[in-house]
Amino acid sequence: MADRYLTVAQVAECLGTSERFPRRLIAERRITFVKVGRHVRIPESALSAFVAANTVQPIGHRRGSLRRAA
Repeated sequence: MADRYLTVAQVAECLGTSERFPRRLIAERRITFVKVGRHVRIPESALSAFVAANTVQPIGHRRGSLRRAA
């Protein structure tokens, strides 16, 4: 049980969003969470997995793929 559990406010701070966004992720069951009584906690590993799963890699520059003005 080495995983750290974060509050909704801590998750929002890590993501740079308002508290509404992590609460929506929880409501839509898009992120793993733990309920302890009426408290909701998100494991740090679940937050890392969510960020990794939603990270978009840049497209590499391909020569000749850019349009040139006439």
